[in-house]
Amino acid sequence: MRFQLLGPLSITDGSDTVVLQPSKPTILLASLLLHANSVVSADYLQRTMWGEEQPATSRAALQTCVLRLRRLFTKHGVTETPIEAVPGGYRITAGPRHLDLIGFRDEVRRAAESADPESELHVLKGALSLWEGSVLANVRSDVLHRDEVPRLVEERLRILERACDLKLRLGRCGEALVELWSASRAHPGHERFREQLIEALYRTGRQTEALAEYRLVKDYLHDELGVDPSPALRRLEMAILRGENLGPADDRHPAGPAYLPGGGERQHPVASAVATNRAAPPTAMVGPVAAVHSFTGRAAETAALLERLTAPGHDPVTLLVSGAPGIGKSALARHLAHQVKDAFPAGLFMVRMVGPDGAPRSPGDAAAEVAAALREQVRGERALLVLDDVVDADQVRPLLPAGADGAAIVTSRRGLAGLVATHGGWVLRLGTFAEEESYALLLAVLGAERVGAEPEAARRLAEACGHHPLALRIMSARLLTRPALRLADSVSWLAEDPLARLSLADSPELSVHRVLGGALDRLDPRLADAFLKVAAQIPDHFTAEDSVRVLGMSPVEADDVLDRLADAGLLEEGPPGPYRVHELLRVYARRTAPYRSRPIQKV
Repeated sequence: MRFQLLGPLSITDGSDTVVLQPSKPTILLASLLLHANSVVSADYLQRTMWGEEQPATSRAALQTCVLRLRRLFTKHGVTETPIEAVPGGYRITAGPRHLDLIGFRDEVRRAAESADPESELHVLKGALSLWEGSVLANVRSDVLHRDEVPRLVEERLRILERACDLKLRLGRCGEALVELWSASRAHPGHERFREQLIEALYRTGRQTEALAEYRLVKDYLHDELGVDPSPALRRLEMAILRGENLGPADDRHPAGPAYLPGGGERQHPVASAVATNRAAPPTAMVGPVAAVHSFTGRAAETAALLERLTAPGHDPVTLLVSGAPGIGKSALARHLAHQVKDAFPAGLFMVRMVGPDGAPRSPGDAAAEVAAALREQVRGERALLVLDDVVDADQVRPLLPAGADGAAIVTSRRGLAGLVATHGGWVLRLGTFAEEESYALLLAVLGAERVGAEPEAARRLAEACGHHPLALRIMSARLLTRPALRLADSVSWLAEDPLARLSLADSPELSVHRVLGGALDRLDPRLADAFLKVAAQIPDHFTAEDSVRVLGMSPVEADDVLDRLADAGLLEEGPPGPYRVHELLRVYARRTAPYRSRPIQKV
């Protein structure tokens, strides 16, 4: 039997977990467990249960709650963590096997004794895995949430900070980025997370993003707190501007036991820079088209595109698949390519039109690599190019097939109307999944037995994901790694912080927050600011006239801005009908707008 404090208060017995309902006995149990193995005064327990102004019957009611807890323990077979009545109050006895908070602190102490960074990080990751959602979310006590919960959250943040330091030290910057995106957004005033995020971006070759993040931090600190960035952050900015080598991460962030509970604050000096730069090796942008695991949905779209790809004739075939970030454009293109591979004996080629840093590839470089890949093509044999993540029409025009020897599937967040006007082709604009498509995806990934056991919860989970394909894929992957987790519980867990939960620690690119942030980073900053204001402040289904006040523009200017945002895949529908913002984009905007947006100038 085990108690869980690091999330909703619950009792676990084997694979069965009971989340306690909000009640006075639940508050009592939380208060005792927070001070396990110590005497907790009756006066303190009464304050946590009834606040500062207690009823005259609070002492008797406290004794009644103790009896109710003991009966609850008996019902669930709890015998090794009894509640004792002692002079002055009560005490509950628990060890690391019986209480996750004690287990967490024991693991942290063990990590501090590790002989090498890899071992320390492994132990800390195990300790952090004990945290499962908002602390004491089902415990309705103002006193505990004022006095105890912030202390627990700070313990976790200190350990998360140390774990990210270790990942940077070990060169695992990409892995650190996932946690740092979430942590820095959830705790914008925690400068150390922002410093680590900037460092990780720079160490992975994303200098522009690192400097943009520094500007966000600077604006937030100035506007919200009236202070300047710390000397460490300012030194880091200068090192990035100069393109300097930051030196070994362990020199910048020395190890030590200062992160233990009760430890003092640790300083993180930036080491003197070494003026040496190493260019990253070029990333291959042309390669085979990988198959899509458990592809589901898009039946009508697939049939229509297949008909055009395989139609007889001598004209070149170009298909454009456009839509919002994470909507499944690349997956559909890859699925189509494998459906028609027999019709293209010269091969299927994936051509990535942006680099790892999100910067667009030049048309000349792309054309040279494609020509090299097709060098062995037999004359008259057809090849299919998947031109993935195209930024603008000029980038892709030199790559389009000129005759019947080939075909191209172009994916882009933009509509690329100019490309269609000059080169023709057939356009498909992807939207979110239909309800049945979302359900089918969960069924395909999680299995009929698990989804069939909770069909309504599966439908609610799909709705919580906004029927967004990327969000559904991420949640499915999370659930696969937690086979005992009920789908119904995952719905409420996701709803607490969808942006933080829709990410995978071992795959930084699979993060809704990162995908949406990357989409905004590609835009003109004025357009990005306009989107954040519109999405954060205007209710769904709006027109250009509705946005005039928020944007501070004339109706004509506002109409132009919204049209560009719709073309970029960030708004849905549009003239002559109203515009809409997907709920995940709206949540992202509300989280980001306070410290990212600036006064909007004419675009």
